[in-house]
Amino acid sequence: MTAQGPLVGMKVIELAHIMAGPVCGMMLADMGADVIKVEKPDGDDSRRFLPPDINGESAAYMMMNRGKRGISLNLKDPAAVEVLHALLRDADVVIENYRMGTMEKLGLGYEKLRAENPKLIYCEISGFGRTGPYAHRGGFDLIAQGMSGLMSITGEGPGRPPVKPGAPISDITSGIVAAMGVNAAYAHALQTGQGQKVDTSLFEAAITQTYWQSAIAFATGRAPEPEGSAHPINAPYQAFHTADGWINIGAANQKNWLRLLDILEAEELREDPRFATNRDRRVNLAELVPLLEAHFETRTTEDWLTRMEAAGLPAGPVLTIPEMHADPQARAREMIVETDHPVAGRVQALGLPVKFSETPGGVQGAAPLLGQHSRAVLADLDYTEERIAQLIRSGAVITPEDPDAALAS
Repeated sequence: MTAQGPLVGMKVIELAHIMAGPVCGMMLADMGADVIKVEKPDGDDSRRFLPPDINGESAAYMMMNRGKRGISLNLKDPAAVEVLHALLRDADVVIENYRMGTMEKLGLGYEKLRAENPKLIYCEISGFGRTGPYAHRGGFDLIAQGMSGLMSITGEGPGRPPVKPGAPISDITSGIVAAMGVNAAYAHALQTGQGQKVDTSLFEAAITQTYWQSAIAFATGRAPEPEGSAHPINAPYQAFHTADGWINIGAANQKNWLRLLDILEAEELREDPRFATNRDRRVNLAELVPLLEAHFETRTTEDWLTRMEAAGLPAGPVLTIPEMHADPQARAREMIVETDHPVAGRVQALGLPVKFSETPGGVQGAAPLLGQHSRAVLADLDYTEERIAQLIRSGAVITPEDPDAALAS
């Protein structure tokens, strides 16, 4: 791996598994940090999220852990715990998403580590945060989405069963929020030499996705309801059925509403008092949608998109995931990238969603095999070859079964 990006020089120890913590580590790695992923002897649980796989390697694991170096430690062995202490003594950041108290049982709690390394940023990602009445609870994306209110506003309409958004929003968002917090704390540490604890959760991350609906509830005292693809404040701002598929229309202000009417040649709607203003259109949305859809269904999605782009009206197709992967804008922005994995071969991944003009980041390499970089990481800590061999023989440190595969990375 050749590090590049604004965080080159940051050393991160990732004691995290499955998704939220690994998303945080992945973001930091894409921005140039040296992220060392510490796994248990049988690896991150996402290694067993099969199918899908590529040559037996979990696609889920490879997606979330590219660009990291990997070491595998049996933390039931005191020698492995000592290795972890050595890793943390000069680290800038540690990321952990264990249940409350687990790190303290290992002698790796925040107060102890801060005493050994005052500049350490200790990032905790949990289900509900480390304070409050739910601090002791474990958490999953589904639970956080339900308790945040997200599932009450997602779905086809009122009275339908609650729906979880297709993506694990609280997992992904908490990882991104944690990376934001780590970078803010890192800036502070560079100025003062003092680290701090960064504490976020799936619950809080999911709550941040309710800004519009929370604004409505604060203002009205009523619980917003699901509206399909429609917007809770602006109209028309949703998906419409065309002659051959679906199209999203962003006619969210008066200028774009009038522009839409010109494109649709829907002169009968221009003077209709039910749709004169955005407030009117929101109140009468149930009447507006079928009238607009009758126009949309006369042409194909591509035809409408061509007309709307020419007129400057924001619009876009509803793509499948593979269609998004092939989209020229996603490709131009390097959101679809490839890495070379020692077992899976050429593997596609999603790229870094923020671009830097002076310090470009990007995917640094493929996800590690279990324990792929164990020897190299120990050598960085000045362990002798003899001591490394002893740790491997004892089972305190795990390396890949095929050493040639590790060398190939």
